[in-house]
Amino acid sequence: MADKNPIFYNRELSWLEFDKRCLSEAKDKTIPLFERIKFLSITASNLDEFFMVRIASLTDMVHAGYTKKDIAGMTPQEQLDALHVSTKEFMKNQYQTLNRSLIPQLAQNGLKLVRHYEDLTPKQAKYVDKYFEKDVYPVLTPMAVDSSRPFPLVRNKSLNIGALIYDKKKDVTDIATVQVPSVLPRIVKLPSEEKDVTEIILLEEVIEKNLDKLFLSYDIVCAYPYRIMRNADFSIDEEETADLLKEIEKQLKQRQWGEVIRLEVDEAMDKKLLKELKNHLGVDDEVVYKINGPLDLTFLMKANGIEGFEHLKYPKYKPQPVPGMGDYSHIFDRIRKGDILLFHPYYEFTPVIEFIRQAANDPDVLAIKQTLYRVSGNSPIIAALAQAAENGKQVTVLVELKARFDEENNIAWAKKLEQAGCHVIYGLVGLKTHSKIALVVRREEDGIKRYVHLGTGNYNDQTAKLYTDMGLLTCSDAIGEDATAVFNMLSGYSEPKKWNKLAVAPIWLKDKFLMLIGREAENARQGKKARIVAKMNSLCDPVIMNALYDASKAGVKIDLIVRGICCIKAGVPGLSENISVRSIVGNYLEHSRIFYFYNDGFEDIYMGSADWMPRNLDKRVEITFPVEDPGLKTKVKEILQVQLADTLKAHIMQPDGSYVKQDLRGKTRLDSQMYFVKKAQAGQEIDDDVENTRVFIPIESREDETDSQTE
Repeated sequence: MADKNPIFYNRELSWLEFDKRCLSEAKDKTIPLFERIKFLSITASNLDEFFMVRIASLTDMVHAGYTKKDIAGMTPQEQLDALHVSTKEFMKNQYQTLNRSLIPQLAQNGLKLVRHYEDLTPKQAKYVDKYFEKDVYPVLTPMAVDSSRPFPLVRNKSLNIGALIYDKKKDVTDIATVQVPSVLPRIVKLPSEEKDVTEIILLEEVIEKNLDKLFLSYDIVCAYPYRIMRNADFSIDEEETADLLKEIEKQLKQRQWGEVIRLEVDEAMDKKLLKELKNHLGVDDEVVYKINGPLDLTFLMKANGIEGFEHLKYPKYKPQPVPGMGDYSHIFDRIRKGDILLFHPYYEFTPVIEFIRQAANDPDVLAIKQTLYRVSGNSPIIAALAQAAENGKQVTVLVELKARFDEENNIAWAKKLEQAGCHVIYGLVGLKTHSKIALVVRREEDGIKRYVHLGTGNYNDQTAKLYTDMGLLTCSDAIGEDATAVFNMLSGYSEPKKWNKLAVAPIWLKDKFLMLIGREAENARQGKKARIVAKMNSLCDPVIMNALYDASKAGVKIDLIVRGICCIKAGVPGLSENISVRSIVGNYLEHSRIFYFYNDGFEDIYMGSADWMPRNLDKRVEITFPVEDPGLKTKVKEILQVQLADTLKAHIMQPDGSYVKQDLRGKTRLDSQMYFVKKAQAGQEIDDDVENTRVFIPIESREDETDSQTE
């Protein structure tokens, strides 16, 4: 039995709370309609990954007879049971939002989804049938299943149509299946007979109504869509693997055929057909999800891209030039003048690209070293690194092959970089390299100078427009020495005796955080003001959380801004009265990690790549770096202040683990992301409105920063 009063929340149920917060954005009528359908699509994509990895991992544990309880006192089986109940309720909520709210409102605004073939006009039906014969039919592979033809291996995440077909000659009913081809657009645009109305139908509906053309010798008894989710989690024994790249390539192929952990079907599916599918796929009722609506809601992201509805979307935002950097043409000269703070996506990612690009073509640059975790499909950084190698520079690139669901992409990049002459390494055995660091070694008049970029996000020029991240460009000698030590550690397994400024996981970083938290607790015990503000993606490390509980009991005021998983309890008497937790879910994905410690007035601010999770602190190479320039510290403090003052996009954790939006009565309306957008557009630095004091003062009130998008 699960513990009745655990001091932590279950990690998986906490993640589901995050997806609920995304769903609440899809329900929010103050948000433009097409942004709402985008959020609904995101909830579906999130849930897919959750099943493929987290549910899959728990299923493996159950199969292995693993019964150890988690930090919330739940066994793997208890977690699975709770999650299947919760996810089924969540998916029901998704489809209620779609059917009752979004589809009717889309129709009112000129985008009509024709749910069933029978609802087409004669003209539309003729168009669809012609489209099927010309474009769809040649691509399809119908598969009948009988004694001589086994049930095919159905690909992970693929959408399929299952059918019962009747053989009149043999008087036998068999099962058949057809995969809806992913190479064709799922959304089929229809000729509309109504002015200013765009009508669409889904591809599976077109195929379903034309099945008789695929099974000519049979009668179609019934046909319904279905979709499966397979176990996509894999583990590799790196100690026994001579060639990590080849092993991962092999495992990726196997991912398509893992155990079925979710079967989605149309809720009206014929009982006999469902029974046949369950038998062939080897699943029981627990993992069957009956859906009232189109399967796989990720198609809504494509719907969001349909032209002609710009008035129902947020205006496209173009990241602004970084203040004080000019045209970025002499980036090393600019860095020598002082550290540069980068804040994406409000300001451009261009300085990071130019940092590598200029280094690649600078005759005085001797070496470039960089870690890559996730990069874009047409990465200018990859191109610059390849160019640098061709220009004769020493280029060392650590490509993390184990970046989940980006493995194939990273394998391709690794091969390209090697071909260009870069020295490519794959990190440390048993550890993911998740740190974001680039080092440029340059020969100058006064000797060798090291320039470093450190960040909270990936070297990805595309996600830098969607994720909120921080970066630092510096030529600090102390950080430069540490950066060299990082790459020596990664390439040569040599650990430095000490670090000047950087804190690196998995050996040193957790101890550093525990020291910083403990220092605030001790100050509080001595009657001094003590304060912690920490922003991250996830929080579930029990050692860190216990330290925060101790600090709270000592009187430290702790404000946590945690986007996703958060296993700590907030506001519980005798445990965490001084801890508050908020999650900001907005137009951009909050991704930066920022850590503030009051330190008796001598404030410490750190940023980095690590969340407060066991995997980040114990099983990954992560880097946390200090922000020491007084002006930059003021800017970072304002970022935290504004987020703590957010009343429109912040969800506040309750003592029972649920989250609620704030009651706006008597409060200033503030969307923190929109605030930063407006400030960037006005060409302002981040720190204009903040008193440069040694005391961290949250914003109590501010002019109304909302506009029609958030009203």
